[in-house]
Amino acid sequence: MYKSYSMELAGRTLTVDVNRVAKQANGAALMHYGDTTVLSTATASDKPREGIDFFPLSVEYEEKMYAVGKIPGGFTKREGKASEHSVLTSRVIDRPMRPLFPKDYRNDVTLSNLIMAVDPECNPEVVAMLGSAIATCISDIPFDGPCAMTQIGMLDGEFIVNPTLAQKEQSDLSLTVASTREKVIMIEAGANELPEQKMIDAIFKAHEVNQEIIQFIDKIVAECGKEKHAYESCAVPEELFAAMKEIVTPEEMETAVFTDEKQVREENIRAVTAKMEEAFADKPEWLAVLGEAIYQYQKKTVRKMILKDHRRPDGREITQIRPLAAETDIIPRVHGSAMFTRGQTQICTITTLAPLSEAQRLDGLDEFETTKRYMHQYNFPSYSVGETKPSRGPGRREIGHGALAERALVPVLPSTEEFPYAIRTVSETFESNGSTSQASICASSMSLMAAGVPIKKSVAGISCGLVTGATDDDYLVLTDIQGLEDFFGDMDFKVAGTHDGITAIQMDIKIHGLTRPIIEEAIAKTKIAREYILTEVMEKTIDAPRAEVGTYAPKIVQIQIDPAKIGDVVGQRGKTINAIIEATGVKIDITDDGAVSVCGTDKAGMDKAIEYINIITADFEAGQIFTGKVVSIKEFGAFLEFAPGKEGMVHISKISKERIAHVEDVLTLGEVVKVVCLGKDKMGRISFSIKDVPAEA
Repeated sequence: MYKSYSMELAGRTLTVDVNRVAKQANGAALMHYGDTTVLSTATASDKPREGIDFFPLSVEYEEKMYAVGKIPGGFTKREGKASEHSVLTSRVIDRPMRPLFPKDYRNDVTLSNLIMAVDPECNPEVVAMLGSAIATCISDIPFDGPCAMTQIGMLDGEFIVNPTLAQKEQSDLSLTVASTREKVIMIEAGANELPEQKMIDAIFKAHEVNQEIIQFIDKIVAECGKEKHAYESCAVPEELFAAMKEIVTPEEMETAVFTDEKQVREENIRAVTAKMEEAFADKPEWLAVLGEAIYQYQKKTVRKMILKDHRRPDGREITQIRPLAAETDIIPRVHGSAMFTRGQTQICTITTLAPLSEAQRLDGLDEFETTKRYMHQYNFPSYSVGETKPSRGPGRREIGHGALAERALVPVLPSTEEFPYAIRTVSETFESNGSTSQASICASSMSLMAAGVPIKKSVAGISCGLVTGATDDDYLVLTDIQGLEDFFGDMDFKVAGTHDGITAIQMDIKIHGLTRPIIEEAIAKTKIAREYILTEVMEKTIDAPRAEVGTYAPKIVQIQIDPAKIGDVVGQRGKTINAIIEATGVKIDITDDGAVSVCGTDKAGMDKAIEYINIITADFEAGQIFTGKVVSIKEFGAFLEFAPGKEGMVHISKISKERIAHVEDVLTLGEVVKVVCLGKDKMGRISFSIKDVPAEA
């Protein structure tokens, strides 16, 4: 017998059905929010996966096109691999929930969310996030929940809880916050240069709403929750740690990790590992977990150095940024390029411009966004961290980092009316030692300027880390964390923005949440660092967009025509527009409102195409002068093509001031002549005269 629970959430009813479907899963919740319906399940394997030193959690967000009454495109008519939107939503669910599972748990866990119906008033992402939390909380899988998630938008300065798709289109803020009972555990945001204090207020508005949802989940768990199952712990034995400290003392471990050269540190740790393996050669049970034990030893050492001694592994001060460098135009012939270096993190971003017709087409559940004009992509090859492995295309991390940088830069992009281009930036990671996503934002901002994209302001990104002690008051926030501080620390708090406000946030943590003072301090420190990067590095390299796009970039001129005359430009079955393209070598895009974009690299060809379009869309009033080519001769006159695919007739009586017996006596095929328009006849055909062309024409 199933039970149904409901609560009012942001003016709409959220309903959870338990024990109605998917009863063989460890936990399942059939979620309804308005008409949006999502099936969320949580399942776990019976035994731990052997030979791993991490928690194997998988989160799936499955978009089904039937949810919005569509049949998938393509030949198979079946949903294929997960869309980028699905991947990003899965990451947003994964990041806050992962730290709430036991650290020594090695059983495979899958959180699956099947999107079955979508109501434009109720976003399925929110429903899936809550569904995953509820399904896990009521299951027998060990989990330190409950947790809840809320989205916040902002219109006219007012916060909106769980905005509709229509409201999201107009919102100055897109914020997702996850919380436990006491603390914030995840932040994901995009904003139109939101002031820091306003962002903090929005975060804790979401946190308040999350507390109401957690109370609702508590009620469900109290009545339907299963007892959590016992599991085989994979924790490192304490006696192993004690033995390790006798072989390599804490002081020796500090020496091994205390360097600003990543390769030197890794070589030191290899030497430590070899020493341990030799010492424990007769203890195979210890050798099996030695890798994890050394990781934990390094982690405790680094955390103690930072928190107690205020010493960072590379010797920097707590608020000090690594050495910075920037340059533009490092790659020839591309439309724009820039490189940004921060310590051992180095990103090169290349910008490519194209007509709007090359914008990315989207086939998803969002009814509003069907194309994407700006595309940011991020690549992370193995050589950037000194490793070797084959490239298999972008993974979830690469997709997530690309989306974060894209979100950070969208608020400063010019409108299509100001700059009628599709824009693609690709960030190539040359070297990585922490915060490559934020370096890619800096490099991309400069690359766009170098390409002549008139962005409104420069955007920079920086990340703060965290090391916590035994109490909420015992912590240290670090500016510009490197890889080691990210691996062994408790937080990666990324903030991007301009001088005037925040454009993007992504916060990941490894602990059970952040207090308000930590969040406020992190946002304040990233603002100081962001200002420094913008003023002292980026703006000294390039302080304004180039006045024109580069030599090798396509040039686009946009004109406006009467929408009623779009058909005249296109012609029957595209005959006219294709003739213009063939004659001039340009690309032409026309929107439904009559905006015509002419794209090419040859100015003469573009000017000619615009001239043709202006001729075709003219009102053809008497007295207008045109130049035409004779394309057909009849007994009664000649037909002239005055624009590709557009013809008018000169009657034999209008060819010469002298009487002529045959048209061929005066005109020949292919001859180019000037004509004056006489208007249109009763059939709507255009009539010309040669003999009445004014002498001064």
